[in-house]
Amino acid sequence: MEGPVLERERDKRGTRSLNLCVAHAYSQWQCYLKECLDLNQLLCLLSLSVPGLDQSHGGDYDAFEDQVCKFFKALRDCDIDPFVIVDGGSDYTDKKFETKKNRALSRINRAKSLSMGLQGSGGILPTLIKHVFKQVLISLNVPYAQCICEADQDIASLARSWNCPVLSNDSDFYIFDIQAGFLPTSHFHWQRVSMQRGSSIRYIPCKQYTTTSFCRHFNINRQVLPVFAAMLGNDYVKLHNMGVSLRWEEYTSMEGRFARFDGLLNWLARFHGQKDALDSVLRLISHCNNRQKTGAVLHGLSLGIEEYHLPPSCLERFFNDGVGPGPGRLPEPLRVLPDWTLLPLMEGRLPSCMVDVLLLGRMMQGAQVEDPSLPCGNNTSRSIRQVLYGLLLGGRRADHSRQRPPVDEVEEYYREGKSLTSSMVEAILPSAAEHIQLDTLHQAPRLVQLKVFLETLGVSQSTLSGVPPHLRLPVAVTCYWLRHAHSPPELPVLQALLLGLVYGELCRKRKSQRGFMEGPVLERLRGLIQRGRRSLDLGVAHAYSQWQCCLKESLHLNQLLCFPLDEPQCAWLYKGTLVHQLVTKLRGGLTPDSLLMGDLGSGQLYRAMLGAILNSHDSHEAAVIPFVSGLQRATPPSLTQPLDDLTAHLHILALEYDDDDGAGGGSKAKSEDDLGWTLVSVRTRHKSKDRFNRARNPEFSRKQGRIGWE
Repeated sequence: MEGPVLERERDKRGTRSLNLCVAHAYSQWQCYLKECLDLNQLLCLLSLSVPGLDQSHGGDYDAFEDQVCKFFKALRDCDIDPFVIVDGGSDYTDKKFETKKNRALSRINRAKSLSMGLQGSGGILPTLIKHVFKQVLISLNVPYAQCICEADQDIASLARSWNCPVLSNDSDFYIFDIQAGFLPTSHFHWQRVSMQRGSSIRYIPCKQYTTTSFCRHFNINRQVLPVFAAMLGNDYVKLHNMGVSLRWEEYTSMEGRFARFDGLLNWLARFHGQKDALDSVLRLISHCNNRQKTGAVLHGLSLGIEEYHLPPSCLERFFNDGVGPGPGRLPEPLRVLPDWTLLPLMEGRLPSCMVDVLLLGRMMQGAQVEDPSLPCGNNTSRSIRQVLYGLLLGGRRADHSRQRPPVDEVEEYYREGKSLTSSMVEAILPSAAEHIQLDTLHQAPRLVQLKVFLETLGVSQSTLSGVPPHLRLPVAVTCYWLRHAHSPPELPVLQALLLGLVYGELCRKRKSQRGFMEGPVLERLRGLIQRGRRSLDLGVAHAYSQWQCCLKESLHLNQLLCFPLDEPQCAWLYKGTLVHQLVTKLRGGLTPDSLLMGDLGSGQLYRAMLGAILNSHDSHEAAVIPFVSGLQRATPPSLTQPLDDLTAHLHILALEYDDDDGAGGGSKAKSEDDLGWTLVSVRTRHKSKDRFNRARNPEFSRKQGRIGWE
């Protein structure tokens, strides 16, 4: 969906040039009742274009959530009903593959620039931002749909059916025939809600573009607009890459950067339909270039023009009746998707990446601000993706063995140094998933789904019993991250991450619970948030980038397994400007105990999460979780790697329990009202191996009973 009609070369052609070229087709637009919103462009509008939102430290998701809430409040204050639509998987024809690779490389370069402190080089969307956005939409009851594949045509078709405008910054919408028009996000001033004179009607100042105004101004037929777009170049055809060069400047008296556009529009003004225009283009190309190229040019232009045809969309039925597309309405290649997945995909309850894996056998990894000299942070979460691939591909081999050979690998694209590279990654099934089929995965017993998830992350169910249910997934991810990260995180990095989770939990309660009283812990942690110009420790950034990658893939796996663990509210799991500053302070001698003083509930939560991590670490010293690849058992090498200094650090932090401790562990119970959870005591037999080191962390020198939340 991000694809422009034109190339992104700002000097000669591209979205910016087209924006200026169509400036005459804008009109002021104030009031409307319904609006289709392009989620990808909204993310850029609400995160990259807002001053103060951090991009270099992995994201401040709570601040982004606040921004999203303000945006939709502004819409509803103006009686606008928003409908948000997002891309699903890649186009099943794979026509945009080269464009996607170019964008991936561009993101790598932007991330590298941000890692060097170059703030003016463009933005990077944080890893979890789409998860945060979707969860906020659900909490605000904003209608939302995730398309099966590319969403441009579906958005335009829905907007035409409902006669409502599209809010986006994708220049494809300059070409689609949408009567109510296109509202570019760059001219949508949602923070300046105004009141009409003499009435109580509120509106958002913006600019509206319509193809009618554009065609009237340039005196061309609307039917030839797709030819105009294809000739200039879009995601599907680029004539200059095919060795075709046409001098449109000869058809205009205009000089300068817009002469090419004006000349092409003047040339197209003589035609009344696409066929006549296309035939004349081919004759012109045949005359000016090698005739052998004509066939390839015709094919490319035809594909480019076809993208602006608007077939009926399944979105209207989804929004009106809550039903997904029937399998019979899908193009043949998409019927590889099991029937049960179609509605959850549209609801955003299944990851869109599964479409690319099943359809194309490919996964394109994102880029984040990290140390470019180290391996890509996405490599750390590869073992989780291997299980995702195994469930998607391995579980359907029997059904499709006659139609095509079994697929055991997925091609992953990711950063290597400063470049984009790819490698084949084996699909793996955990032993718990040996008999699971994708077609019936949603019917598998919940305990089996849970076992597959926990086995993948190398965590036992009993290990997580002392953690609140909504935080068990991020704690399990932290256990996995500590064993797989390159290099093993320092102790302050782990402590800061857990303190960040405590901070997020306090912020979540403050927002969701009436009468919540802010305590000293929230005040202290808030006071440590970095403001103004921020320095960046690349080692810390790399460690947290890996953690977020592991969390994202675990969220995807949890979705595919039908949520055996509660999905956490991602806005409260990570705040980059806090955890980075906490690492600095903890390295300087500040202790978690001093930050958690005065709030027993926060201290208990911190110790419960740390206790789960310690128990998981100790269990992995004695055993390695078995995996199976196909029918053969295999052990991922990463599970057997030593933890080096991290082991010593965790032993220093170990909570000491005597074998003869009672069930209560000597700790005082705290009322449910104070903690917000039902407390139960859970007996543990973990013993410290470095008792003499307890003095280095006095907050753990006392015997503590583990706390369980039900």
